[in-house]
Amino acid sequence: MSGLDGRVLHGLLEEVSGDIVLRLDQRGFILDASANVAELGLDPGATLLLPHITDLAAADHAALVGAHVSTGLAGQSQSGWIEFPVIACDERDTCGETRCQRWYALSLRPMRDAAGAIEGALCLMRSVQQVRSLEGELHARAVTDPLTGLANRQAFCASLRRHLAKGGGQMVAVLAVDGLRALQLRYGQRAADDVTWGFAKFLETMALPGHELAQLDGERFGVLLPDLPARAARDWADEVVQTFSALAAPVSAKAPQLTASAGLARVACTVDWTLHEAELGLVMARAGGGRRVAVAGNRRAA
Repeated sequence: MSGLDGRVLHGLLEEVSGDIVLRLDQRGFILDASANVAELGLDPGATLLLPHITDLAAADHAALVGAHVSTGLAGQSQSGWIEFPVIACDERDTCGETRCQRWYALSLRPMRDAAGAIEGALCLMRSVQQVRSLEGELHARAVTDPLTGLANRQAFCASLRRHLAKGGGQMVAVLAVDGLRALQLRYGQRAADDVTWGFAKFLETMALPGHELAQLDGERFGVLLPDLPARAARDWADEVVQTFSALAAPVSAKAPQLTASAGLARVACTVDWTLHEAELGLVMARAGGGRRVAVAGNRRAA
């Protein structure tokens, strides 16, 4: 392909689609690029050495891009487009900021000389950042409780499965505000939502680094305590229960008395078994009058 033909083709593609067009040699070095490659903070004409296609990719995806390009330049069949993040800023060689990453899809077509030998390739890079952002937003919504902003039961169970796959043994707590349903019947859903939201924020302030919080349903919250032994986990849960009850003490005789209770269990067997044991502990704590911590299998409530 002549330089003039290449520039014409690059211009047409760039104008029509907004794709970044790259021409590579047989080793994957960038010989030419459409003007919009500047969006990536790259100017091939301003460098003493030709940049390689893998230089565009973030460090942890460079090998993936290199393998894909090498396969295409070898004339082997490929799996179509690949997606990878690009560090799109002027400090691309040293920048590690996630905000500077943009996701692109890459497609490659080998170019052959008159004898049929591969002499390079023509690549298209197409931005998929918007799609990636939308996918991330949809995923976040799928695993987040809309009222409290905490992880939901689905995400919490997935975390428990990961810990079980590594052997389990961590402590998990299930907590709830006592009498929340009665409060809802008396004062309405909005009041119950306010209490639920407030309790979620309170748990966030009480949580230690490494704790994982989730809202299991409209009433119960789960907290994974990966670094605490059983005694320390119980002490933490008891502090949460007592502190909340003190902070939520009614200011008048007519105001509702809000307390909390908690059940504890060890991550073991299955996710369902673990949550069942912790929730059974919560039932036992409430049966003892609330404002307590209990462990299933241990009839004494704190």
